[in-house]
Amino acid sequence: MSENNFPELALIDEHGQSFTYRLQGPGDFHRPASPITSRKVYAAAHVIPQMGADNTPGAPAVIDWDATLAYRHELWSYGLGVADAMDTAQRGMGLDYPATCELINRSAQEAATVISENRYPALTGLTVRDILSCGVGTDQLTIESVEPGQLQKVTDAYLEMLRLVEASGAKSILMCSRALAKAAQTPEDYLQVYGNLLEAAQQPVILHWLGEMFDPQLAGYWGTTDLSEATSVFQSILEKYSQKIDGVKVSLLNAEHEKQLRSALPPGIRLYTGDDFNYPELIDGDGELHSDALLGIFAAIYPAASTALQALDAADSARGRAILDSTRELGLHIFSAPTFYYKTGIAFLSWLNGHQSGFQMVGGLHAGRSLPHLIRTFILADSAGLILNPGLAAERMEQLLAVYGIKAANRSLTGVS
Repeated sequence: MSENNFPELALIDEHGQSFTYRLQGPGDFHRPASPITSRKVYAAAHVIPQMGADNTPGAPAVIDWDATLAYRHELWSYGLGVADAMDTAQRGMGLDYPATCELINRSAQEAATVISENRYPALTGLTVRDILSCGVGTDQLTIESVEPGQLQKVTDAYLEMLRLVEASGAKSILMCSRALAKAAQTPEDYLQVYGNLLEAAQQPVILHWLGEMFDPQLAGYWGTTDLSEATSVFQSILEKYSQKIDGVKVSLLNAEHEKQLRSALPPGIRLYTGDDFNYPELIDGDGELHSDALLGIFAAIYPAASTALQALDAADSARGRAILDSTRELGLHIFSAPTFYYKTGIAFLSWLNGHQSGFQMVGGLHAGRSLPHLIRTFILADSAGLILNPGLAAERMEQLLAVYGIKAANRSLTGVS
């Protein structure tokens, strides 16, 4: 133990060389005493499996509901909304359709209880839709079951889940669909399907644009691989159905494109950034416009994110931006290529911080990152003050290293070489 009582432990760098690392301790983060008002934000939360279940590729998801819902309570207590049944929750990568439906219903029931009991000061006066949004997709359909041109089949699957989410009381997020990417052959096909969905929606929804870096099967979404043309298709939907759209979530990791789209949105439509690389500048804004947020990285950095948003509420934009900037390197690392494995880093930090008893994910995705990648995640999270229980995290890191066959350090360094 070091003189400041934070642990030291032996790690390895990307070359397999050992070094000693001393933890820095948690940051000065705190829960808000009232709702966050300067930005509307949702943290995309992951699911936690039962540790003794068959958490292998292709196996049905067996969820630890107590731990999964407790994680949502943690986010709510910091004043953040939860975006559930999104790609963060292994949607389309291990979370099957029955488990997705159960997740939506359980989270909505929990959110309703939190609101009715006024459980957290940070949520006082809010509604279920304020604190929970859920993804609407087409998980009932396999890619193999869909043929080009089968738009009605895809629309029916969407509508089934739209009814489920709306009945739960949560806000609906119309997610991009792999099935639609296969069925649609022209931009007009996308306009037809989304038009039918928005006509059917009972309350305003969030439209979700997910880039192929998150899901390669979505390449050419909106009927074209040209970004400018795709944006025109997307904007035509926004303009025609503006009264049915609460906001748009854009996950293209392209800050300049987001700023241009943000400035062209019809009145009343929010831009919920999904840019896990550039979120500090996009949330901070340019003095005139800013992005709200629906972010996977917020599930990993929620104490810092909440404290930064509280600073923005207090008109201390410099402090808010500085806190968000302090987490940016962690975000860049967790979401580094192949980006679709970012979920592994979020679950890893959840385990280190004691929110789940083991480092496992449904669908075997806990194997999605290398040991050096995880070690770097650990160090960057600690540098940002996001290792909340250093003793527990150090113990668990040592357990992980032992499982990987890493012995005691041979030499000491001051950081990753």
